[in-house]
Amino acid sequence: MRRRPLERSRHRLRSLHINRMIPNVLTLLALAAGLSSLRFALDERWQVALLALLAAAVLDALDGRIARLLKGSSRFGAELDSLSDFLCFGVAPALILYLWVLADAGRVGWALVLVFCIASALRLARFNADVDLPDPPPWHDNFFVGVPSPAGAGLVLMPMMLWFQVDAAWLRHPLLVGIVMVAIAALLVSRIRTYSFKKVRVPPELILPTMLAIGLYLAFLVSAPWTTLCLTGVVYLASIPFSSRAFQALRQAHAGSTEMGSASGSSAAATEVFHDRPPVQPPRD
Repeated sequence: MRRRPLERSRHRLRSLHINRMIPNVLTLLALAAGLSSLRFALDERWQVALLALLAAAVLDALDGRIARLLKGSSRFGAELDSLSDFLCFGVAPALILYLWVLADAGRVGWALVLVFCIASALRLARFNADVDLPDPPPWHDNFFVGVPSPAGAGLVLMPMMLWFQVDAAWLRHPLLVGIVMVAIAALLVSRIRTYSFKKVRVPPELILPTMLAIGLYLAFLVSAPWTTLCLTGVVYLASIPFSSRAFQALRQAHAGSTEMGSASGSSAAATEVFHDRPPVQPPRD
């Protein structure tokens, strides 16, 4: 009796259009920029290191949106994006701060680096797990759970960006940098809802003013990048109470509508049962 050849358990990769590879290419460029920031930090080129992280953040913001536009979203791309985010916005900013000032704190400084990296990894793992939630409410995509990793990287680097402008010695103190790092790590793993800005739609009458505002922001970003980024971080922190309040209002409204729907469904079922019940016959003599 002849034996059948063993079937291959692995499927061959199918051909893929080059347009659908563009998001993954952008993710790889972001990863390269984030890792290059470490090289610049080793050479104590602090401003260039932060500019490399800024380029990584811009590429990270573009790859997901371009993937949705080109219908090139895939599980592989999502996992690659998560790994890139961890290295660019978890490991890279923590090591940059360690090389900048936290190395003077010895073991405590390295422990703070580990805390921030672990918080970033936990935040990304929770995000990947929440993607598979069944039947999320329609406003679920309008909020993040905790501060996203790119925003956390920008917030934790604010003392360095302020130091570029002010050059004050207290901004380079390990105690201040350590407190900021612990606070941002707590925001990363917190349950606070923050705006995601994924599904923001601009009304037709506000398109030109919005484009003008974006042009002004980019002009300030080019002329005074560190001051603009610090102000952006302050505005983002100030928006957290409003996003949390908006989420609570939407959740309470959703819970109220769900309770009303279940109550109306129960009353309708009870009415249907009452009408379907046969009439009670009087007892016979």
